[in-house]
Amino acid sequence: MKSDIVEAFSQMAKEKNIDRDILASVIKDSFKKMMEKKYGLESNFDVVVNMDRGVIEIFLYKTVVEEVTDSSREIDIESAKDKSGEDFDIGDDFVEEIPIEEFGRRMVINLKQNLNQKIREIEKEITYNAYKDQVGEIIVGEIYQIKPTSILLIHNGNEIIFPKGEQIPKEKYKKGDTTRAIIKSIEKRQSGPPLIIVSRADEQFLDKLFELEIPEIYDGIIEIKGIAREPGERAKISVISNDDRVDAVGACVGMKGIRIHSIVRELSNENIDVINYTEDPALYIARALSPAKLNDVVLDNDNKIAKIYADEDQISLIIGKSGQNIKLASRLTGYQIDVVREAEEEEEEEEEEEEEEETDEDISAEDEEIDEDEADESAEDEADEDLKEDAEEEEENEKEDDEEEEEEEAEEDLEEDAEEEAEEEAEEEAEEEAETELKSEDELEKAEDEENDNVGNK
Repeated sequence: MKSDIVEAFSQMAKEKNIDRDILASVIKDSFKKMMEKKYGLESNFDVVVNMDRGVIEIFLYKTVVEEVTDSSREIDIESAKDKSGEDFDIGDDFVEEIPIEEFGRRMVINLKQNLNQKIREIEKEITYNAYKDQVGEIIVGEIYQIKPTSILLIHNGNEIIFPKGEQIPKEKYKKGDTTRAIIKSIEKRQSGPPLIIVSRADEQFLDKLFELEIPEIYDGIIEIKGIAREPGERAKISVISNDDRVDAVGACVGMKGIRIHSIVRELSNENIDVINYTEDPALYIARALSPAKLNDVVLDNDNKIAKIYADEDQISLIIGKSGQNIKLASRLTGYQIDVVREAEEEEEEEEEEEEEEETDEDISAEDEEIDEDEADESAEDEADEDLKEDAEEEEENEKEDDEEEEEEEAEEDLEEDAEEEAEEEAEEEAEEEAETELKSEDELEKAEDEENDNVGNK
């Protein structure tokens, strides 16, 4: 039975690629637990596992005593002599070999279950450690099963998950085909093997393809500074050369594009733009938006916003199909890119002017409200003053009316005096005229008398 157990688990160890020493250690630990369960934690025993011979030996150590108080650690002289056929003295050590059959069928079945559990845990740990160091590396797996949300790949006997979101949309997959993908992540699970996720849509997959296809990148002469992808459609990658003698873009493209064409074919004809990296953000943005030509780039470095100015015929090139060109350029450079046309610029200036005018109007309205409040207060004061002034004016008007009446009365008195003087003068003149007439009449009478006298004398 011992040989059968060792043989069965040795075969399993070979299939699961488990080291023989690790398997021996697992078997030994399982038997120790079984011994502790039967004889107690205080029992003294030893388990020997010989993988070469397929033998498992269990030895239980006891002390010879006159009277047994702990059967798991002590044995009396007669029992020791019956089991071994040897004579013992009190205090001697007695070694008893425990056959596996003594544990019973049920305990042996539990032992096998524990061994299976231990081996599965070891297998999970070995798988996790093997793929943990391969995260970010490309593997080749065989398509084993196609599901609506994912594809199962087999790699070195392990199941690999290839989610739909990590697949290139254009590609069609068939069971039995092989495919290349990058190990994106791995995580342990409470039950079952570790969860290994692979991807063909990740930007790191493109990075690794360039590293495999272009020796200068693998050797570190050329460095990849950034990647932005729309899987299966278009990608932008910026590179820089650490050697002035090597053209980064030319080395990536290769003679007649032979190097980059192999990468394009691997990615189902995904268009790849390779540009030279630069520390100047404005120039970097202009290169990222190629083949479009820009007139000017205005940067807001604090908010990572770039306003680009271009002719009308360049706008479609800047934006690209479904906005891919500007989106990828924005992700590659880290700037939010806003396209500004000339007409839009004028509208923005007008809007700014209107906003300034509205701001001025708001400020003036606030000032007017303040002035109105002050005016209301001053109006009340002015009203009081007006009342006082009205009262004063009424008094002055009354005085003026009195003065006018007095003046009119004075004028009337003067007119009356003048009329009286005129009447008096007229009377005096009439009297004078009467006197004059009387004088003239007297003179006439005198003249007539003289004439008469003269006549009488003659």
